[in-house]
Amino acid sequence: MPKKNVHVVKSGNGWAVKKEGTSRASSVHRKQNTAWKAGIKVAKREGGEAYLHGRDGRIREKNSYGKDSNPPKG
Repeated sequence: MPKKNVHVVKSGNGWAVKKEGTSRASSVHRKQNTAWKAGIKVAKREGGEAYLHGRDGRIREKNSYGKDSNPPKG
């Protein structure tokens, strides 16, 4: 199964959790923080990345939850 990245974006009076490649939101929340927590859960389940967008649409935060095909060398 391919990884699905998840975006938390402003939507009307709330915040929507949306998987890339889908038109409908997985869920909509009143508070950004609640939506971000839900988005992280979806990203972990899907093995993708979670992107938190601000009110202006720009990415504020990003976290990766999949198996890293290019891990850092240490």
